Amino acid sequence: MNIGLTGGIASGKSTVAALLVQHGAALIDLDRIAREVVLPGSPVLQQIAERFGSEVLQEDGSLNRKKLGEIVFHNETERQALNAITHPAIRKVMFARMDAYEKEDRNRLVVVDVPLLFESKMESLFEEIMVVYVPRSLQLKRLMERDGITKDQAEARLNAQLDIEEKRAHADVVIMNDKGLEDTEQQVLSFAKKKGML
Repeated sequence: MNIGLTGGIASGKSTVAALLVQHGAALIDLDRIAREVVLPGSPVLQQIAERFGSEVLQEDGSLNRKKLGEIVFHNETERQALNAITHPAIRKVMFARMDAYEKEDRNRLVVVDVPLLFESKMESLFEEIMVVYVPRSLQLKRLMERDGITKDQAEARLNAQLDIEEKRAHADVVIMNDKGLEDTEQQVLSFAKKKGML
């Protein structure tokens, strides 16, 4: 069985993913795959440099994420252009890993951590969607603290994603992550029991 795990930025998705792994789930992290497909020398990185210019590359040939972020965070057209380059490559790796885990153990839960699951229209790829939820005000506070950014910068990042309430409304499973780790652990534990993971 597989689930797509998502949530808003700074909602605590990584924490929930780690808890699921502790209960025996296999994890496929799309952020990690996204970093893998743009390693120096990769065809994806070459396409990004061709589309956005050589200033998005560091001196050592690696991707300058900050520079690329400045271009795409505030411009929908540019963001879509980036997604058109990266998404097919990311999905190809994701499907290969899902397939490998499935062959290894059909009964193991495969959790695919997809930050922009709804935005990328990937709902149909998973048997269930789990959303890690915190109210927007808490999301904003956590994001500012985590990344050391201003309220305006944090708002821009939140606005680049589907609103957290929308995500919650479309979830099969909601993990509330606004009351502390112990509360979140209990919710994940009861999910794991329900799925026969324990």
